[in-house]
Amino acid sequence: MDRRSFIDAISAKTGISKEDTGLLLDALRDTIAERCSESDSVALPGFGAFEAKKRLERVAVHPASGKRLLIPPKISLVFKPSAILKQKVNQPTTITDQSSARHEQ
Repeated sequence: MDRRSFIDAISAKTGISKEDTGLLLDALRDTIAERCSESDSVALPGFGAFEAKKRLERVAVHPASGKRLLIPPKISLVFKPSAILKQKVNQPTTITDQSSARHEQ
């Protein structure tokens, strides 16, 4: 699902205009990025939590040449889904095929 499709889906479910939904999505993204860049986590109940993790400097070996490389430290963004989101994703869904329903009539 791309950004436009996501905005269309949220707009249809909430009744909020597509323009306002896009602005809301941008504000959400910017807020999460701002808080995580300050090493703070962002928890959205029922959805999950975003957290910035510091990865330390490390040494790696290039598999082809055997040369040792120094990988600099960096901050990675980690998402941990909530139990509710996991449950909804793993629920069996019923898919209705309208073409087969027409053939049965």
